[in-house]
Formats: sequence, C-alpha cells, structure tokens
Amino acid sequence: MSYYLGIDGGGSKTIAVISDETGMIIGSGYGGCGNHQVGREIAEQSIRKAVGQALQEAQLTKSDIAYAMFGLAGADREADFRILRPMIDGLGFPDFEIVCDTVIGLRAGTTRPFGVVSICGTGTNCYGINRQGRALQIGGFGYTYGDFGGGAGLSVEVFRSVIRAWEGRSEPTRLTEAVLAMLGYASVEQLFHDFLDREAAIPYDLTKLLVPAADEGDGVAERILQKQGIELGITAATVIERLGMQSDSFDLVLVGSVLTRGNTRHIIPHMESQVAPVALGCRLRVLTLEPVAGAVMLAIEKGGRRLEQTVYKQLGTALTLKEMSEV
Repeated sequence: MSYYLGIDGGGSKTIAVISDETGMIIGSGYGGCGNHQVGREIAEQSIRKAVGQALQEAQLTKSDIAYAMFGLAGADREADFRILRPMIDGLGFPDFEIVCDTVIGLRAGTTRPFGVVSICGTGTNCYGINRQGRALQIGGFGYTYGDFGGGAGLSVEVFRSVIRAWEGRSEPTRLTEAVLAMLGYASVEQLFHDFLDREAAIPYDLTKLLVPAADEGDGVAERILQKQGIELGITAATVIERLGMQSDSFDLVLVGSVLTRGNTRHIIPHMESQVAPVALGCRLRVLTLEPVAGAVMLAIEKGGRRLEQTVYKQLGTALTLKEMSEV
C-alpha cells in the first residue's frame, strides 16, 4: 500500500492529511498560520506540528510517504520559493512539491483539469488554468497591490464603519452594537481611544458580523459585502479573459472561509454580475471540501496513480468542510 500526504497551509491554520491509495484517511494533524509571509518561523512550526501529528496518528515515518504535496498560502513568486524550498526540504520527505494554496483549492473543487478558483479567506487570491495548460494568478498580495477584502481587510472595513458612524461621517449601522458586544466595550468612544492608545490590531473575527447585519437590512454591511463580491468577480473575469477562456465551459471554484462558511447571498450574485458577461459557460461552485483534499488528490496523481471514483468518494466523505470544522 502507498501513502500520500497533503498539506494546506493558510493564513490562520494548517491542516495535514495522510491517505492511502484508495483515498482512506489514516492520519491528520493541525497547526496555526502556515503562511511564511506572516512569519517564517511561525509557518515552519505550524507545518512541522501538523505533519508530525498526521504521521503519528497514521503510525508512519516520512520514508513511508510516496509523495507529499504542500499547498501553501504565500507561495506566489520565486522569491517565496527561495524561502519555502529549503524549509520544506528540511522536513525530510523523499518526494514533494510546493504549490500555492490556490492550486489545491481548484483541484478540490472540480473534476476538470482546467478552471478558475477564487479565494477569499484571510486574504484574497485568484488562479486559473486553461485547456492548454497555461496558468495565471492575479492577486494575493494585499490592498496595496490591488486586492480588496478577505477576512483581514473586511474586519478593517467593519471597524472603520463603526468609527465613521460614531463620528457622524456616515450613517448609523447595526455593526456598532455588534462590535461593542464582541470586543467588550461600553461605547465607541472607549473603543476608539483604547485601540489608539494600545496601537491594537483589528481582530479578524469582526468579519463574522457582516452577514448577520446584512441579513437584518443594514445598508453599511450590505455595501461592504457587495464590494467584496464585485472585486472578486472583476479579478476572476480578468483571469478568464487573459487565459482566453471566454468560450469554454468550466467551474469557478469559490474557496476560503468568507465564501464557504457563511451565507454568501450577499456576495455571489455580485461576483456573477462581473463574470457572466465575460464567460457564459462559467459555473460558480462553492467548495464543499477542505482544500487539503486537493493537496491529497495532487499527491496521489504526482505519485503516479490515477484518481478512481472510489478515491473521490472516500475523500469527499472524510474531508468535507463540516466534518473538518467539527474536529
């Protein structure tokens, strides 16, 4: 029996999974942030921890792994790979590959060898590969370099909207009461001065307040989510056009906690408004599996085996977002 390791190292968590050649999961492990752009040492510790737990649970050694696939947030440019290659090589696996987390997200969300993936988790990113095998990534480098939103950016939008409403620069918002309750402040004035005095970072958890507020008809929250959808749609449409996929039928896989763990009716229609005029054959599909499933699939394929339907079924049962979120 051959064994395969898949790793998803994201901005907030790292998941490692080991399967046999049938897709049966025999080991899993978890760590913190796996993005070296956030912190190299933190990322390495998180990846080592997750991998070590998975190997221990599977009762295997590194030499037992036929192929290891590392899907890592921040694996975007050659400058990143110069950091990541020695880091991952130091783990001691005989055969491995490092790809951006966009690649494993796409593989987990479609059975076709081509398509587009849009990520909206801690940050945002978009990647596509066409029928000819040409790939393109746009985004992933933050607001300064053209991106908008993701959990980190949306939390700032929530925070600043509360401040602006308090000052009178914008309309009142239900987000005010929700933010004060979540962060434990009696007033926005107290919140304002405390964050300034401590130079405190904005908690990513504030993003979770957007959908409930929008569901209650809050215009501020609705506009923030609308902008997120439009920006994601513009980026995906740009990837589609630059790869010449306008006449193809393919999946646009939606990945990341903002798109997979909440009510997306405030986001997805605005994405579609940007993508549909460019590619009528594009179908938006919310990812139902953890992206690490894509890493396992790629590891099995890179190890020289064809993915049978039984493998898809096994991974689909064990690595759903619901199952993994309850671990």
